[in-house]
This record gives sequence, structure tokens and C-alpha cells, in this order.
Amino acid sequence: MKALYTAVATAHGGRQGHVTSDDGALDLDTVTPKSMGGPGGAGTNPEQLFAAGYAACFQSAMGFVAGQQKLDASGSTVTGQVSIGPNDHGAGFMLAVKHVVTLPNLDQAAAEKLVHDAHQVCPYSNATRGNIAVDFEVHGK
Repeated sequence: MKALYTAVATAHGGRQGHVTSDDGALDLDTVTPKSMGGPGGAGTNPEQLFAAGYAACFQSAMGFVAGQQKLDASGSTVTGQVSIGPNDHGAGFMLAVKHVVTLPNLDQAAAEKLVHDAHQVCPYSNATRGNIAVDFEVHGK
């Protein structure tokens, strides 16, 4: 792969620490949620960061595909939900993703097709395909 861009971020302290990007744009405390046995409180966590990144990337992929197909994806939203839990092997953890996609200017069938087509293009979708469950809830007009 010829890289067009490389993001660089450094974590200090894991889930109870801090993350920064090399350009300073990302500078956040990380906190383990209470539901995972942590203190909760102010800060983010890896699942929130993944949900935000995947949702933003997927929305861009929809815009790209919509442009190619001459569809109106304006006003769309993608809400990413990333869940973490124990894996089925009894050791370790796994992730699952659900995206709630709203495309207010497309009928339901066109919205579902656009989401399907964008899922083939999105780099996050390509990275996760076959590795974790990724589901979609699609809302057209």
C-alpha cells in the first residue's frame, strides 16, 4: 500500500492514562468506564475513539459513493456504537460495531444500497471485515 497519510498517536498509561497525537490535535485523558470496573468520570476510552473514527470514516465513504452514484447524502448522520465484551473462548475480549445511519434525502431502499456500497469502500469496514461483527441500522426518508 502506498500511504496517503499516516496518523501517529501515543498512549501513556493505557485505559487510565492519556493519549496524544504527534500534531497536538488529539490530547485526551483516558478513563475506564465504571461498567468495566473502572472509576468512570471525565475522559474517553478506546471504544469511544474507535466509534468516532469509524463513524466519521464511514460517513465520508458514503459521501464518496453517493457522489459517484449521483445520490443526495446531504444531512446524513452516522452514529457508531462499539461494544466490548469477553470473547467466546473464555480468554480475552472482542469488539462489535453497530452503525445507526440516517439518510434523510434517500428512500429506504436507496439508503440501504448506499450503506451496503459504502461498506465495501470504507477503510475501517475493510479492516474489520471478517474480524468483528459490524451491523447497520439504516433510516431513509
